[in-house]
Amino acid sequence: MTEPLPRRIAHLDMDAFYASVEWLRYPQLKGLPMVIGGGRRREDELIARLNRQRPERVWTAADLAEIPVDCFPLLRDYVGRGVITTASYAARQFGIGSAMGLMKAARLCPQAILLPADFDEYRRCSRAFKRVILDIAPVMEDRGIDEVYIDFTQVPGGQREGGRVLARLLQKSIADATGLSCSIGVAPNKLLAKMASEFDKPGGISIVRDSDLQSLIWPLPCRKINGIGPKTDARLQQHGIHRIGDLAARERAWLIAQFGASHGAWLHDAAWGRDERPVVTDSEPVSLSRETTFERDLHAVHDRAELGAVFTRLAEAVAADLQRKGYAGKTIGIKLRFDDFRIATRDQTVAEPTQDARRIRQIAGQCLKRVELSRRLRLLGVRVGSLVRADRLSAASDEASNHDLPLFQQAPAAPEN
Repeated sequence: MTEPLPRRIAHLDMDAFYASVEWLRYPQLKGLPMVIGGGRRREDELIARLNRQRPERVWTAADLAEIPVDCFPLLRDYVGRGVITTASYAARQFGIGSAMGLMKAARLCPQAILLPADFDEYRRCSRAFKRVILDIAPVMEDRGIDEVYIDFTQVPGGQREGGRVLARLLQKSIADATGLSCSIGVAPNKLLAKMASEFDKPGGISIVRDSDLQSLIWPLPCRKINGIGPKTDARLQQHGIHRIGDLAARERAWLIAQFGASHGAWLHDAAWGRDERPVVTDSEPVSLSRETTFERDLHAVHDRAELGAVFTRLAEAVAADLQRKGYAGKTIGIKLRFDDFRIATRDQTVAEPTQDARRIRQIAGQCLKRVELSRRLRLLGVRVGSLVRADRLSAASDEASNHDLPLFQQAPAAPEN
């Protein structure tokens, strides 16, 4: 009887995807600090401005690669409340990251070049690199606009050198077809492959085998496990658990006692590199959400400014998630947990799907008006559901409303049953 092949799962992550797509258009910007955000590309405003400022020649879309670097807008000149969609690796060295406010980023790296997002082009390039993958390895799980899981197990070359041979073929094929680079991690499961893809960015291939757990995985911080967020990490650190090896050293029963049956068992399995999830070829997310638990309970009136700022940041973060993953949604909702641990949720469905932060914030604010806010709040969340692929959006669906964004109301509204 033939022994089954060892499971080899790859996580492929495009390198600084949005920035890399822009470098195809503007190769003169490669290697420079650059951020994308603050608006959408509706026309080539840069060309129009060049023709006004440098009329000695006629600039066209064919001249994009020749535009002088000093003609591009800089982050230091930005004024507004937009957030970063993505940043180049050079910009990340200054502490800039996705979903950060552009004004805050300007203080960290004022010299960074600021480009508006061109989601139509990002989606086109996303479809292009995924077609290349499917031609070579047909069992692929789409995880958003710039990342996928791939089952290497039965694919020719998927077992050679732990999967490195097939990973090289994919990298070369994607680069030849699109001009873009990617990083690939190959491991026995999705959990470890996701971590491995971060080992050698950009353009790297990292292989993890079962025997590598103690040497490659256990020395990593617990936050490197996909699914451990800042709050869980803070709780782990309170118990002296800083690295994955520290987590693996704790008894399963102890973790269950501290974190609950489901989460505690998952933490133990994750620390030991266990993950049986299959590569799913037809899954679609139902919704995307962001929420935060406050360090102290906040009052809707007395802490209105702080709550309003948090509310806006959550809407902006959800919008950034939607844009990065290539989705838009029609149902926008909120979640509140009060100081008595009672939970309230409200949602509203709009006519056109959106991934626009201002629109999400506006509709979420309308949902908030339908909640009685006399008690203090422990948690606030914003959710977008009824998701569709963003490439199905109409041109009008992402237009933000011109109405002022509602903050927390001074007077409580009538309760809703």
